[in-house]
Formats: sequence, C-alpha cells, structure tokens
Amino acid sequence: MLKQKLKLVPSKPGCYLMKDINDKIIYVGKAKKIKPRLRSYFNRAHTGKTQRMVAETTNFEYIITPSELEALLLELNLIKQYQPKYNILLKDDKTYPYIALTDEKYPRLIIIREKNIKDHKKVLLFGPYPNVVAARKVVNLLNKIYPLRKCRHFPKEYCLYFHINQCLGYCLNKDNDDKIKQIKAEIISFLKGNHHIITQRIEKEMAIASQKMMYERALELKEILEDIKVTLNKQIIDLKTNDNIDVFGHYWHNGILSIQVFFIRAGKVVGRINDLIETVDDKTEELLEYIITFYDKRKIMPTAIMTTSDINKELMEQALNIKVKQPKRGKYKQILTLASDNAKVNYHNQRFNVKDNHAELNEALQQLKIKLQIKQLNRIELFDSSHLFGHWYVGGLVVYTNGEPDQKEYRRYKITNPDTKDDINALREIIYRRYFKVLKDNLTKPDLIIVDGGKAQINAVRDVLDGFKLAIPVAGLVKDESHRTKELLGQDPIINMAINPRTPLFYLLNRMQEEVHRFVINYHRNKRLKGATISILDSIPGIGQKRKTLLLKKYGSLEKIKNATLEELTNILPTKVAENLYSTFNK
Repeated sequence: MLKQKLKLVPSKPGCYLMKDINDKIIYVGKAKKIKPRLRSYFNRAHTGKTQRMVAETTNFEYIITPSELEALLLELNLIKQYQPKYNILLKDDKTYPYIALTDEKYPRLIIIREKNIKDHKKVLLFGPYPNVVAARKVVNLLNKIYPLRKCRHFPKEYCLYFHINQCLGYCLNKDNDDKIKQIKAEIISFLKGNHHIITQRIEKEMAIASQKMMYERALELKEILEDIKVTLNKQIIDLKTNDNIDVFGHYWHNGILSIQVFFIRAGKVVGRINDLIETVDDKTEELLEYIITFYDKRKIMPTAIMTTSDINKELMEQALNIKVKQPKRGKYKQILTLASDNAKVNYHNQRFNVKDNHAELNEALQQLKIKLQIKQLNRIELFDSSHLFGHWYVGGLVVYTNGEPDQKEYRRYKITNPDTKDDINALREIIYRRYFKVLKDNLTKPDLIIVDGGKAQINAVRDVLDGFKLAIPVAGLVKDESHRTKELLGQDPIINMAINPRTPLFYLLNRMQEEVHRFVINYHRNKRLKGATISILDSIPGIGQKRKTLLLKKYGSLEKIKNATLEELTNILPTKVAENLYSTFNK
C-alpha cells in the first residue's frame, strides 16, 4: 500500500507526516522535494532511530507548499501541534536567566528570565547565563562591592542594608547622582568584560584595611577578589567585539548528532550548552530544525548566529530574520572549530549511553504494553504523596513522555482538605484536582496512570476517574521491605505481576517510582522547613518580614541562624532583637 501511495507523491517542496497503526503522527519532516525523501525511507535499510520510526509507520500524509521556507515553517508548526515522538523535542525549553541593571534613578541589579522581561519596562541586559548559579554569583558579588539599592519599594526609614553598608540609603538620601553614575559605569564595564577598575579598587581597599589592622575587612575583600578571579578564569576566549553571537558547533556519526552551543557576549563566552540527539532525517535538516526550534521561545535574539557551511544559510536567515555567519578563516573560524571539537568530545563521552538507553527504553515500554495490554504508551502520569505523622500532606505528579521524564509537566499539590488523615483520601483529592483540570482545560490525557501503592490506591483512582467518565488504565507499584520496586499491579481485574529485576522494564519502573518519590519528598521537605522556619522566626518579638528575609538571605537556613553568635546577630539586628533571637535558640 505504501509503495503504491509513493508513486502518487509529487517532487515538490512540502511536509510529510508519518503515522502509526493508531493513526497517530509519529514524525514530521520537510523536504525540497518530497517524493525522493519519502522513497529514501522505504527503499533502503536503516539503523537506529530511523529504523524504529520506519518499522512503526503504517501510513503517511503530505502537504505541498510553494517554497522550502514555507515547508520549514509548516513543519515547525506541525511539530508544535502534534509533538511527534521521533522529532527533536527540546527537553530544555526554559528561558535562560539574564543579569539586568534597572534603568531607574536608583538602579537595582537583578536576575530575570526572558519570559519576565516584559514586566520590567527599562533594563540593561547582560547574558544569557545558561547556569543560573553563575548569574547569581555575579549579582551577589557586585551587590557586595557596590552599595546598590536592594529594596523593590522604598521603605519609610533606613533598612538593614544601609546599616551593614550595602546601600546608600536612597529612601532618605536623595543626593547621590554622581555616585550612582560612577557605580553604573563601573558595573556596565565589568559586565561587558572590563574587570580592571574593580579589581584595582578592591586591591587598594584591601591594602588600606590591612594597614589599619582591619583584618576581617581585608579578608572579606580578599575573598571577593578570589571570586572575581574564578569568574575571569572561565573567560578563555576574547574576540574583541561588542556583538552578541550564538555559535553552533556540531559533530555527527552513526546516526547521532552532537551539538555544542557557545553564548558569546561582548566578545567573551558567558556560557554553553550541549545536546546529543539520535537522528531520523539528514543531519543538516535535523540541525536546521534544532537551531530554529532553539529560538522558538526566545524573546531576546543575538546579533548573529554562527554555524558551519553545510547548513542552509539563506533558509535560516529567512526563518529567523537574523544574520548567519559561516566563517572560513580567522578568529571566528577558530571559535566555530572549538565548538565542533567540544561537540565531538561530548559525542565520544556519551554515544554508547544514547544508543543503549534508546534500545533499553523501547524494550521496557514494549514489555509494559504487553503486561498491561495497552496499545500505546506515549504519556504516563505517576502520583505519590507524603506527610509527617498525619500532617503536612502534599502530593506530586510526574510525567513521562515516550519513556523520558518531562519536567515541565510536573505538578505539586498541597492538600487543602483539613479532614485528610490518610494517604487514600490525599490521593483522591490529587486525582480529582488533576483530572478536573484536564477536562476543564482540554489538556492531554495520559495513556496510563501509575500510583505508588496497591489495590486500595488503584481503586481510589478508579473511583474518581469513573466519576469523570474517563477510561484511563491505572496500575500500581508495590515496594518490598527494603523500599525497592517489587511488583506491578494491573487492573480489570487487579492482579499482581512480579517483575524480573534484571529486565529493562524493572529498571524503567524503578526509575519512575524513585523520580516521583524524590519530587514529592523534596516538595514536602521544603514546605515543612519553610513552615518551621516561618513559625519560629515569627514568634520572636522585633522580627518582621524584612528582618526575616535578611536573616534567611545571609545565613541560608534555620540551622545556620541557630549557630550564629550573639555578636554576629547584633551586626545585622538591633541589640534587643538579637538577644531575643539568640536566647530563643539557646534555651
């Protein structure tokens, strides 16, 4: 049937959609000429991901377009709409953090993500920083060095930041224009890569502090200087340019595409990310799709993109409306080669894991389908709950798409019913809230629900689903005395199915059970600690929201506040309040 259908396909630009036995779209591709591209799938042998995709394909459709560019744009829209299992679906679709210097009379230095930029009217942006920890370290470092404004809204009196010399007291001291102008200029210079002004000033202050025998201050300045040097050591490349460039290096071998992205800002590399992808289509087509998808949710674009010459430059420039560089010599060529070399190293470090994991994952999903007699398992939703002696009940939802954790779909639930005293009723509330929202908002329904527990948990879920008239299969995972995955429970009727601990299915279910348990326990721990911290600090006279925030910012945890000396607490709190806090913890 497919061969007969292939004869009717025209050799024109367009998109093609591969479908499985359930008429579900499993792959979307585009081609300058559809006919030869489709024939290449069915008229020769394949390996890896392409082989699996072709084996599952029982039908296909195609859509003719006027040009290759329109075929590309249609392909991307169809991928967004159908989320096909064999297309490149970027797991890391979050927006990256930027360092922002607010353009206010009294500026603040903050971290914002692209999705929140619209909430800030005027800011100077530096980044992106793929590693948010690195961004926070830079912001904290500059906030230590410079007495910037810290408060979002001006208080009516001097705050604690003023008393610890980390703010000029802008709320009351209005005449700071010259000082602010100097601070802004030095911070902008630092974030653009010129660190000499700051380092020289700190070295001078450190020498003065030592001469005056202010050794604690000298040590603090020395630590700040070391932090700056650590930051500088990461800037191994300097292109002497003010352009913001994203560099895409790649390496392809045996059906696996390794991609390395360098973020160059003001001539220096501020971060990088890498991806390893098992390909279906031609590597240049997959890389083009990856790059364009990469910018799908980006609100801030670089000045230019740099790629190797085998990518369709004109098509990418038209699709993204951005300049594309494909250097053949000089410094830009060197940085592009370095990105590709890093992609090759990453490929050799992880290639075996990629192929082995895909084969093992497919086998595990097939075993699970057979055991539960389910036709497809594209989406699995797992639930668990946690509590402390009948209190602090919380729950969590973890989603696996095509056997891989889909973290953007994870959800947390704080149990709202005050009469909930057991796991079953907690689970009922979670399931009710989840699938009420699924129906109300027309969200994607799972192919399988897995709960942590046995017959009682399965029946509780089934009761709620029956009330919604949802026919979704439900299974349970039972643990042994050592808290390890032991049995899988199916439904209709509920039967215990022992799992061989040496099979891919066991490893998959065990990973799933551990993941949902980890997710819920972390949420429960954070809620519990936050509640404990708030309740203890709120009970101490003189500690309100601002002082509580300052204490937690400085010490990080209740335990560290508890271990602080009275002298240390007095440095940031009024004497009477510090004595109240100290005595509370040391009774």
